[in-house]
Amino acid sequence: MNTDKIYAEHVAQEYSIKDTSKVIALKKLDNRAKLPASIFTYTFGIFSSLVLGVGMCLSMEVIGPKTPAMFVLGIILGLLGLVGCGFNYPIYSKILEKSKRKYAADIIALANEITD
Repeated sequence: MNTDKIYAEHVAQEYSIKDTSKVIALKKLDNRAKLPASIFTYTFGIFSSLVLGVGMCLSMEVIGPKTPAMFVLGIILGLLGLVGCGFNYPIYSKILEKSKRKYAADIIALANEITD
């Protein structure tokens, strides 16, 4: 077995000019349809987690003054963060469904061209 030949073919294939095929275009369309939902989900999830963390820190008196008002504010912020984390997936599903409907015709047409 000539591993040098296999390695040389692999490197040559990596640097060769690639034609854009219909399958690659289909993958790009699929990624474009899913991107808005993913961006929203990550952003909203991170924000909700930070709100939850700040609420926990306030209620456990790690940050802020040690007053009953800050304790209550911490519990409220923690609950808001939990609600945000809980609603993240349903919102993601709705955004993804809307985005898929937007690109459905193009994706189906391209997929039919590939299969025919």
